[in-house]
Amino acid sequence: MPSAYLLISHGSRDPRPEIAMQQLAKLVSEQAQGNLADIAAIGGVASVARCETLVGTAYLELSPEPLHEQIIKFARNIAPLQKFRLKIVPLFLLPGVHVMEDIPTEVGLASQVLGQDILIELQPYLGCHPGLERLLAKQFASATATARILLAHGSRRPGSRQPVEVMAKNLGAVTAYWSVPPSLETQVQELIIAGYKQIAILPYFLFAGGITDAIAQTTEKLQLQFLEVNLQLAEPLGVSTELAELIWDLIK
Repeated sequence: MPSAYLLISHGSRDPRPEIAMQQLAKLVSEQAQGNLADIAAIGGVASVARCETLVGTAYLELSPEPLHEQIIKFARNIAPLQKFRLKIVPLFLLPGVHVMEDIPTEVGLASQVLGQDILIELQPYLGCHPGLERLLAKQFASATATARILLAHGSRRPGSRQPVEVMAKNLGAVTAYWSVPPSLETQVQELIIAGYKQIAILPYFLFAGGITDAIAQTTEKLQLQFLEVNLQLAEPLGVSTELAELIWDLIK
């Protein structure tokens, strides 16, 4: 059965994340093309053919259409494939409400409309892939700091922060969160009190956008407040072949 893939992200009013999603979808498509099966059936006669890989993007929020309608539209646009498998890939880093509740609900609504010809499979969310820790380690390795902060968005859903806490511990970092305590300001101050003079801050976000801009502004203010300390702000994960490989590893 041919497969198509739909990458789901949060959505943003900032155009940069959407551009990055399109670039990432292209890289994932290249990964899929290298692994695609060549089996198709035409008119009841088995034949071998090269099936085009279809990788699309959709957004949970801040889109003109709700996610389930985006899924339905994407599926119907590839109707010439007739029966096929549609794999939904949540590009989220934490098992928060969006991953555990909102996206499954939207996928369920789409499945009810599309029926049995299109088999929808919801894949694991990106943040559960162990390879992400390797990517973060590379980001930290470029810094010369003696203390590290892994800064994630955060979620109020119970247990959602545990994967970040475990990853931070493995990376020799402390955690901070943008939307819940402890904040970046709190953790920077705690490290300074502990005697650290060089602190690396790694935003655990997929792409640059409004939040990472706000993080940069907060870091600048902290730097002015603590002139004796060197704060080193790294970039978010960003689009890369390595990230595309991790995504494909989740869905292949």
